[in-house]
Amino acid sequence: MCGITERVERMERTKAAEKGAGAGGQHARPGGAVNRAMTTFSPADEEKQRGVRRMKLTATGLLVFVALVYVLSTWAHNSGAGSWAAYVAAASEAGMVGALADWFAVTALFRHPLGIPIPHTAIIPTKKDQLGVSLGEFVGENFLSEDVVRQRLRAVGIGSRLGAWLAVPEHADRVTAELSTALRGALTVLRDSDVQAVVGEAITRRAGAQEIGPGIGKMLEKVVADGGHKRVVDLVVTRAHDWLVLHGDSVMDAVQGGAPGWTPKFVDKKVGERVYKELLRFVTEMRDMPGHPARGALDRFLTDFASDLQSDTDTRARVERLKGEVLGRDEVQDLIASAWTAVRSMIVAAAEDERSELRLRVRASLLSLGSRMAAERKVQDKVDKWVEDAAVYVVTTYRKEITSLITDTVASWDAEHTTRKIEANIGRDLQFIRINGTVVGSLAGLLIYTVSHALGA
Repeated sequence: MCGITERVERMERTKAAEKGAGAGGQHARPGGAVNRAMTTFSPADEEKQRGVRRMKLTATGLLVFVALVYVLSTWAHNSGAGSWAAYVAAASEAGMVGALADWFAVTALFRHPLGIPIPHTAIIPTKKDQLGVSLGEFVGENFLSEDVVRQRLRAVGIGSRLGAWLAVPEHADRVTAELSTALRGALTVLRDSDVQAVVGEAITRRAGAQEIGPGIGKMLEKVVADGGHKRVVDLVVTRAHDWLVLHGDSVMDAVQGGAPGWTPKFVDKKVGERVYKELLRFVTEMRDMPGHPARGALDRFLTDFASDLQSDTDTRARVERLKGEVLGRDEVQDLIASAWTAVRSMIVAAAEDERSELRLRVRASLLSLGSRMAAERKVQDKVDKWVEDAAVYVVTTYRKEITSLITDTVASWDAEHTTRKIEANIGRDLQFIRINGTVVGSLAGLLIYTVSHALGA
């Protein structure tokens, strides 16, 4: 039996080595580095396989030893050597049975014992895909469940660790630099024409969908109530006064030019001078008198206009038509589109400058956030919950895709090479099962024979 076992194992090793050397590329399916790793024996794998062979020889040698003991003890018992020979024969016989049974069990994991296609043998090569599916389901149920993910992440304490890491200035500098690089890269990849079109369309659609009259009315009402418009009025009347002082002749010429042709020239001149003086006096008084009646009239006008913008249907409709006309003009659309170019250049320049206000503020914010996360439990809990929710969403939404990576990868492995690699990694430990089976079988056989002999006696 031992000789047959050794010859079979030797033939299988030789066959596997020939196939691995002569047709290794035939078994390697296109599956990337993982597939090549499973179909290629590294020097470490070769060393492990040599260790498996040594343990096989040890286990087989123990089987041969108990077989020889059985033969000698049986011969001694039949020759009248004494009752001790029967005990030794019983122990060695049970040891052979245990050794053979465990040899069959271990061998059946990787191949058909003695090359005979016995059902439920060569489990790994024939059930490789089912094992991959079972492994994927096991990982999905026990490692990708919501409770497990939350428990593991909560035990890590990401919030406090991340906070302590960010609170170090060197780390904040590194994160700021990485964020700046990512921002520059993203802005470089984006095409200006596409972004401009999106921004222009978004602004136009948002502005067109929302009525602006009531909002402008509320804002104007608040400005008038707070007196914020008075500075604008001051500026306008001051500029009007200065302009009238500089262009008095133009005003008088305009008045004279509008007079009837039948009036005398000196009358037209007198009228023009009078109109100019009254106009200049009016503007001067309006500039210098905060309580001027014209200012009060303007206040009442703006108050009524603000009310109409909020409640008068006709006024609101006219404002909406004006808004549509303004947004539809090419100049406005060009202005909206060009805004992105200006913003993009400003952001890129700020991201590239290490001393820019943007990067300094980002660095300061990171340091502040890190200090708070490291010290405040409330902030830590909030960050931990965000991380947990994100991780749970990923594992629950993409669990099938994650586990399919396991099943598809195992399915792509070549059965024969996978079997050899697995055997090289765990086969040495499995040979101890044969050794233990031999020892335990011998002890069990001795005990059974002893009890049986005692009860029979």
